[in-house]
This record gives sequence, structure tokens and C-alpha cells, in this order.
Amino acid sequence: MSEYPPLIVTAALDEGAFAWFEDLRQSHFPRHRNKVPAHLTLFHALPGQHERDIVQTLERACQSRCPFALDVRGPWSIGRGVAYRLGSPGFDDLRQELAEAFSPWLTRQDQAPFRPHITVQNKVEPDEASELLEQLQLEFEPFQIVAEGLLLWRYLDGPWGLIDRFAFDAPTSMQNNTAPKQVTRS
Repeated sequence: MSEYPPLIVTAALDEGAFAWFEDLRQSHFPRHRNKVPAHLTLFHALPGQHERDIVQTLERACQSRCPFALDVRGPWSIGRGVAYRLGSPGFDDLRQELAEAFSPWLTRQDQAPFRPHITVQNKVEPDEASELLEQLQLEFEPFQIVAEGLLLWRYLDGPWGLIDRFAFDAPTSMQNNTAPKQVTRS
């Protein structure tokens, strides 16, 4: 592995949302391939040698934001697995702002159009994925979760190591409205 392993940026979700998606992932992701927790990735591979600059950029971006709601729009097929689509204009704006700041370092994957999602199953046979998708679609009702900040991870040849958590902590005077409440799913 490189002296400077790649860095990954994900959303820090509210506790209830994270627990719900993590439970789905633990239940449906092949155990031998499940090396990371449930996550909503903004960037897959930023250069580790620029960690200090990346940290400063994430700190600045989070200082000017409050926690915000993300719409969970439903499960969808990723071929050999299932993910949940998510959306929020505020989240898309944040991702765009960070992409501009990180533009010299973006990989082809991170330059591609941003399609926020949380994968709960992957690398299974297509029939198994189709069966889970059908089950989850039948049970699905739209709901919201809360993005509370950002997480920075180091890629460790499979698993990830958490480097830091950056809370959205804009002063109350900067808030346009109140932050959404944490959501729990049963």
C-alpha cells in the first residue's frame, strides 16, 4: 500500500439513520465482503498526501452549515445489489462546493455525476439482489434522515480507518430555519 493511502469523505448521519442502514447492510451484504460500515460517500479517493489541506477544507465547509435533512427516495438496483437513493439540494450544493475545492485531485469516479446513495447489498447473484429489491420496495415509505456533518476516512486495503469527524456547526444566527430532528426507523 502507498505511503499515503487514499482518503474517503462520507456524510455523518444521525444515530438512528446510521443504525437502520447498518442493520440492513449487516443483514444483506455478504459477510466476507463487508469491510466498512454503512456510508454515504461524497468522495472515494482523495490523495492522502494532501490530508492537511483536505481537513482544512472540510472544517471550513462544515462551519458554515447546519445539520440538514436528506430525503430517502427508495431502494434501487445496482445490478448485483441494492442501494437507497438519497437527495437534498443542500447536500448537492455541499458536494459541488467540495468538488470545486478538490478538483485537481478528483479521480474519474469522483468526477462522475454525483448520485448519493447508501448501499445495503452488493456483489451477490442477480436473483438474490432482485429478491431483496422487491422486498424493500414493497415495504418502502419515503422518509428523511439527518446529515450532521462529514467523516474523513483513510483507506486501509479494504477496511477504512476513521481520521476525524467534522460537525455542521453554523452559529444559530446563520440558520435559515431550525435543524431537522433526528429520524429513527423501525
